Amino acid sequence: MAINKYQNKDAVVTIEIDDDKCDGDGACVEQCLATVFDLIEGKSHATRMDDCTECCICVDACPVQAIKHSAC
Repeated sequence: MAINKYQNKDAVVTIEIDDDKCDGDGACVEQCLATVFDLIEGKSHATRMDDCTECCICVDACPVQAIKHSAC
C-alpha cells in the first residue's frame, strides 16, 4: 500500500492520499477551492498544502475514498 503524506509548513494539517485507491479522476483537483491538488502521472498530489483551508471538500469529492484529512 502506497500512502503519500503531505503536511503544511506548521505540521498542523495532514492529508494522506492512498495511491492504490486513487484513480486519477481529478475530482479533488476540480473541487478544491484552494487549489491544493495536482494530478501528476495520473495520481492526486497535495502540492500546495500551505493553501489548505481545511474545508474537507477533497475528502467528500473523492469517489474512491483515497483521501484522508486530519481536519475531517
